[in-house]
Amino acid sequence: MAELNSGYVAIVGRPNVGKSTLLNRLVGEKISIVSRKAQTTRHKITGILTRPDAQFVFVDTPGFQTRHAGALNRAMNRGVTEALAGVDVVVPVIEAGRFEAADQAVLRLLPRDRPAVLAVSKVDRLKDKAALLPLLARLPEAFPFAAIVPVSAARGIQIEDLLAEVKKYLPRGEMLFGEDEITDRSERFLAAEYLREKLFRWLGDELPYAATVNIERFAREGALRRVSAAIVVNRPAHKGMVIGKGGQTLKRIATEARQDMERLFGGKVFLEVFVQVKPGWLDDERLLKSLGYE
Repeated sequence: MAELNSGYVAIVGRPNVGKSTLLNRLVGEKISIVSRKAQTTRHKITGILTRPDAQFVFVDTPGFQTRHAGALNRAMNRGVTEALAGVDVVVPVIEAGRFEAADQAVLRLLPRDRPAVLAVSKVDRLKDKAALLPLLARLPEAFPFAAIVPVSAARGIQIEDLLAEVKKYLPRGEMLFGEDEITDRSERFLAAEYLREKLFRWLGDELPYAATVNIERFAREGALRRVSAAIVVNRPAHKGMVIGKGGQTLKRIATEARQDMERLFGGKVFLEVFVQVKPGWLDDERLLKSLGYE
C-alpha cells in the first residue's frame, strides 16, 4: 500500500466555538450533532477524511468545561485531555472577535511537543473584517502556534487552507482506516446522537442538559434498521416536557431524528422512542458509564 500523510487530529476548544460544525464541514458528512446550545457534544467523535495524498482522522471533543464540576462534566473533560494525549496535530478553535479566559484555559492544556494549527472560527459573522487583525496579532503571544487560519465552517471559507496546514504535520505512513469510512462510531451511537440533537433543538431552553439517550435495541434486517430508544430524564416533570401536549413534542423529535438516520444510513428506519425517569443520572458515575460516558 502506498504511503501518504495520515494521522490523528484533535479539535478542541471551549463550549460553543463551532467545533462540531467544523468537523462536519471537514468530513463532508453530519458526523457530530450541532445546536446553538453550549455542551451539545458530550463524547469524542471521530470523523475521517480520505484524499489521494492524505487521510485526516479528526477527533471532535466536548467543549472544555471550567464552570461546572459535576460527574458529567468531569467525564467530558477527561475526554478532552485523553484526546490530546494520542494525536499527531491539534486544532484548537476560538471564535473570531472573542478570546476569553476559557479559551486561555484550553490553550494551557495543549501539549508543547505537537504542532497546533489554530482555527479562528465564525469569521463570516464579523461585519468589519479589519476587527480581526488585532486578535490575530496578539494570538502568537498566547501559544506558539504552527499556523493560524481564520475560517468559517458554515460557509466553507478557508477550509482547504486549514487542511493544507494540518497536512504538513501529519506523519507519512499507511491509511489508518478504509477509504470509504467516515467515522469509527457505530450506527447505534449515531442514532442516539441524532435523537439527542433533536432534544436540544426542541427543548434546549426548558431541558438543556438534564436528558440523554440510551439505545436499548438496534437491529438490522436487510436495509431496514429497527431502533428502540429511551430518552433518559432527571425528574418526573421533565418527562412531560419531552412528551408534550398530546405527545406532539416526542413525535416531532422522533420523526426528525428518524429522517436524519435514514439519510446517513441509506435505508428505512423503524424508530420507537419512549421516556424514562432516572433521578440523579447526571451525577451517577456508574449510570453515566452505562450510558457511554467514560
